[in-house]
Amino acid sequence: MKIQTVEAIEVAAPADELSSPWSSTVVLIKVTTSTGAVGWGEAPTTLMTHPVRASVPEVARFYEGRELIDHGTGRREFERYSFYRYHSMEATSALSGVDIACHDLIGRELGTPISTLLGGRLRERVRAYSNGWYSDCIRPEEFAAKARAMVRSGFSALKFDPFGDQFRELSPQGLRAASERVAAVRRAVGPEVDLLIECHGRFLPSAALRAGLELDQYRPRFMEEPMIPEYNDSLVEFRQRVRTPVALGERLLTAAEFASYLRRGLVDILQPDITNSGGFSYGREIAGVAAAFGAPVAYHNAFGPVQTAATLQMDATLPTFFLQESFEASWPAWKK
Repeated sequence: MKIQTVEAIEVAAPADELSSPWSSTVVLIKVTTSTGAVGWGEAPTTLMTHPVRASVPEVARFYEGRELIDHGTGRREFERYSFYRYHSMEATSALSGVDIACHDLIGRELGTPISTLLGGRLRERVRAYSNGWYSDCIRPEEFAAKARAMVRSGFSALKFDPFGDQFRELSPQGLRAASERVAAVRRAVGPEVDLLIECHGRFLPSAALRAGLELDQYRPRFMEEPMIPEYNDSLVEFRQRVRTPVALGERLLTAAEFASYLRRGLVDILQPDITNSGGFSYGREIAGVAAAFGAPVAYHNAFGPVQTAATLQMDATLPTFFLQESFEASWPAWKK
C-alpha cells in the first residue's frame, strides 16, 4: 500500500461568524493510499494559514509514492534535503500533519488505536483544563462568573491570561488589574481548583519577574511562557525567585530543544505540540526526553478536533502525563 496523494484542506469559520484569528481556520491533511484508504492529520496555522498550506506540497513530495509502512523514511528525507530542517514552524506543521495522517491510516488498517502503535495505554482517562473560556472577560467579576461556570461544568483546572493588552512592559496599573482578576477567580472557585496563568510569551524578563512575584500569592499551578522567548535564559533567575512552576514548549520543535531547556534549568512543565513538532514520530522522542528528566508533560492543544484526537492518543501513553489543554467548551459550532 503506497502513499498516493497528500492534500491540504482548509476549513474556516463562516464569513458572518465572529471568531478569534487563532481559531478561525483549520488546515486538515488528507493522505490517500493506492488502495483508496484515507487518513487524517492536522497542521496548525498559528496566524500563518497561507504559509502552512503552501508548505504541504513541499513536504508531500518526500512522502508520495512511498510504502505507507515506510513513511518514516519520508521524514528522514525531509531532514536531509530541507535546508532549514526543524527551524520553520510552517514546514514542521505540514510535516506533523502528514505524520499524524500516516499513523491514522496504519491504525485503521490494523484496526487498532494509535496508542497501541505507540506502545500501549498507561491510562484510560486524562485530566483536562479549560482554556478559551475568558475571551470576552475584562472586569474581575466577569472572569469570576465565567470561571464558576466552567467549574460547574466539570473542570477542576482553568487557564487564562489576566494581562489584557500589556506587552513587553507591565505597567503598575496593568499588574494591579491582572492581580485583581486572578484574585477574583481564586475567590470564585476556591482553593482546590488549579489556576494556570497564561502569559503568551510577551514580557521582558523584568516584567515577567514582577508578574510572577505578584501572582505567587494565588498559588497558580504554573505560569506559561512568562517571557519573550528570546530572553528565556532569564528563566533561570525567574525560577529561583518565583515559587510558581514554569510551563512552556509550544514554540519548541525538537527533542534536542526540550533536552536543552531541561538541562539548563529553564522549565518545569513541558508543553509540546505534536502538530508542529513532527507528529507522533517525533512526539515519541520528545516524550522520551521528558521521561528521562522526569518532567511533567501537558500538551499544547489550541486548534482543531483532529489535533485533539491525536493528542489524546499521545496522552494515553505518556509516563509523565500531567494535564491536557482543552478548548472544546469554547469551540464555535462549525468546529464541533
